[in-house]
Amino acid sequence: MKNSKYNIGKKEFIAALVIFSVGIMIGIFFSGSSGSEKPITQNVQGAEQGAKQIWTCSMHPQIRQDKPGSCPICGMDLIPLAQNKETEEADLREIQMTESAMKLADVQTYVVQKGIPRKELRLQGEVKADERNIAALTARFGGRIEKLYVNYTGQYVRKGQKIAAIYSPDLNTAQQELLDAVKYKDSQPSLYRAARNKLKLWELTDQQIDNIEKNTNPDIYFDILSPISGTVTRRDVAVGTYVKEGSPLFEIINLQRVWVLLDAYESDLPWIHTGDEVSFSIPAIPGKTFAGKVSYIDPFINPGTRVAQARVEINNPGLLLKPGMFVNAVLSSGNAGEMQALLIPKTAILWTGKRSIVYVKVPHRKTPSFVFREVTLGAHTGNFYVVEEGLQEGEEIASNGVFKIDASAQLLGKPSMMNPDGGKTSTGHNHGGKAMTDEEMKKMNRTENVISAGAEKEEKQKNETMKCGAGKCGAAMKK
Repeated sequence: MKNSKYNIGKKEFIAALVIFSVGIMIGIFFSGSSGSEKPITQNVQGAEQGAKQIWTCSMHPQIRQDKPGSCPICGMDLIPLAQNKETEEADLREIQMTESAMKLADVQTYVVQKGIPRKELRLQGEVKADERNIAALTARFGGRIEKLYVNYTGQYVRKGQKIAAIYSPDLNTAQQELLDAVKYKDSQPSLYRAARNKLKLWELTDQQIDNIEKNTNPDIYFDILSPISGTVTRRDVAVGTYVKEGSPLFEIINLQRVWVLLDAYESDLPWIHTGDEVSFSIPAIPGKTFAGKVSYIDPFINPGTRVAQARVEINNPGLLLKPGMFVNAVLSSGNAGEMQALLIPKTAILWTGKRSIVYVKVPHRKTPSFVFREVTLGAHTGNFYVVEEGLQEGEEIASNGVFKIDASAQLLGKPSMMNPDGGKTSTGHNHGGKAMTDEEMKKMNRTENVISAGAEKEEKQKNETMKCGAGKCGAAMKK
């Protein structure tokens, strides 16, 4: 019986084995086409699973980590590197930035183009009297002031008006000589002309001389007439004053036309030319605007104020403008000859010492890239600068967010404002081009904790010292 049981079990095992083998063969037969693709799919999936996902910072692309987290430099959340599919190989000097990084950094660009440099200057100045319309009356002969027709400064006089009367022995003698010469006018005309010219040199008018000839006796008191129409700005004599030849008597200024002298700094002088239009206002005359043209530019710089003055001449009907009034002027001017030049915004420029830096966008890049470049600047034109060398028309440069691009260049060790030759710099952060490890972060945290604890201890000791100074150190010392 035992042998029969063993034989039956053995037969069943063999039958099952045959059935299993037949089943495998049938399965291979019915799934032949799909069976050849299944291993390939599994290999691809295995390769994708084996590849590690790299995480980076949108603001600092040099950061690389194998897991998500925060940027050790700026603290922003890291993004998968796979999101930047447009990254392409670039020159070692280029700074590549993703579109998201440019938006976060508020990077804007500007296409370099030519234009006529124009600048609007805001200048300050003062109303002055026209120096060509100032008359200083001095005594042409000695004598005594007997009468004043002008008694105060500020009084308006007309040309030929009497302003004073003087008694002069020298003038009386000259009048008598003329009267004697009139008698020999026909026989000795040269003597007559000499006597008459002597009085002319003393600024007597032809009418006054003719009146002397008509009189048989010299005038004892002689009238001094105003040589111009204007305002008396100075009176140096009074009734009874004795004057010598050359002594000052009056100063008269014609204010029908005045000067506006504008202070221009050295940097403004290249933009100021004769003939430039100027509009100005005066705080003392609100609501009214005046206009004129630059007629003269001072060839000297005042060593005290470091400015040169630009002159504007303007009519002054009604004497509305008074010397000494302050002026706020606006002058719009272009360069000499209105020649075109390359212009770039001043926000696109970084300065360091004698160098001026811009970042030029590399053309034909799917990923925005910028390259460090040094330029030579010309005159400043308001919000723009003239470029003398370093750029060409049509090039695109960063006009906003330039400092952030430069900071990225420094972090990557590429040519930058402070390091034009490139190379790694040390600024207190991890600028080596790779992410900080957990151990480095822990070490930094421990260092910061030690520094913080030391500062706290020092502050505590300082407070205890102050308490001792106030007589409260007993309890503090015990502690």
